Amino acid sequence: MSWLDRVPVKTPALRLKRALDVAGATAGLVVLGPAAVAALGVSWWSHGWPPVFTQERPGLNGAPFRIIKLRSMTNERDAEGRLLPDAERLTRAGRFLRSSSLDELPELWNVLRGDMSLVGPRPLLMAYLERYTPEQARRHDMPPGITGWAQVNGRNALSWEEKFELDLWYVDHHSVGLDLQILMQTVAAVLGRRGISAEGDATMPVFMGTSA
Repeated sequence: MSWLDRVPVKTPALRLKRALDVAGATAGLVVLGPAAVAALGVSWWSHGWPPVFTQERPGLNGAPFRIIKLRSMTNERDAEGRLLPDAERLTRAGRFLRSSSLDELPELWNVLRGDMSLVGPRPLLMAYLERYTPEQARRHDMPPGITGWAQVNGRNALSWEEKFELDLWYVDHHSVGLDLQILMQTVAAVLGRRGISAEGDATMPVFMGTSA
């Protein structure tokens, strides 16, 4: 089922957005197929089998789906069986996959399936749903994206609150023209490897909610 099938009012803009998703994801899988296969091999060599991981994430209206990504970390655990912190599990190959955004390529399949869009607020963790303010929760009024307005305006260098503000701006101003602009800016951001991680973190700190 496509995310468009779960939208109460299917506006022409949203139908055009879905058409762009299908065309863009198909073209991406064809053009970037060799790079995806090479990245898959890098992940397999560095992190073992399986080279991809899936995780439940909230999609449109918070409905769960399973995101597909290339692994960038090991599964090393401490003596009590708990996963080590991200910084200790992130490998050199994993840093390369993240900085080049190659770890995101399998999400093109999520787009084709209708779980995601090319552009939209990034799908975060299911646990965050209960930590959002009512206003922040509006980020799920649009399907999640591989890239988004927050990703081309700072990515992980932003605070959570700054990210959510940008997500909400996108929800309120989305258009196919804006999506095309974000896709072009994404290419520049990836090539420049900007905003890959938050200061002092391997990725981003856990979102625990916004203080009053």
